[in-house]
Amino acid sequence: MHSQSNFEIRPARVEDVPIILKFIRDVATYERAPKEVTATEEQLVDVLFGEKPVAEVLLGFEGKSPVGFAVFFHNFSTWLGRPGLYLEDLFVKPEKRGKGYGHALLVDLAKIARDRGCGRMEWAVLNWNDPAIQFYRKLGATPMDEWTVFRLTRDGIARLAQSESIAKEP
Repeated sequence: MHSQSNFEIRPARVEDVPIILKFIRDVATYERAPKEVTATEEQLVDVLFGEKPVAEVLLGFEGKSPVGFAVFFHNFSTWLGRPGLYLEDLFVKPEKRGKGYGHALLVDLAKIARDRGCGRMEWAVLNWNDPAIQFYRKLGATPMDEWTVFRLTRDGIARLAQSESIAKEP
């Protein structure tokens, strides 16, 4: 997909799942939450390469060595009436940063979003991650300060799903 000197980006394949899981663990460690990763290789094979894939992955290689990845999926903007591209994770190994690899991954994601007719690219960044915030600002990305991200985890989803709805079926 993308290639410059000794750096190449390509879509992940099923045999790349161990690399993907390693990068997921690296992201969690960087984000100070290594114990929160419960994903397994089997789960990733199913959700990324199974009958109904829910996300896609780009891998970045320096030579033959994996140095970074981007995990993304499509969402939808009702206001635009168009799909969007949501970047779940962007990660480049710390010792490989500053070489333009993260930028190259984002350029390839922007091309995917453009070619698929997406109206937006969005992602979240932790408030304390100033290097990432500055990097994204230099790209022209705008923080959505007026929005607050909400989350239900598995337990919260289960509780809500079991709660009684006020709408009654006739």
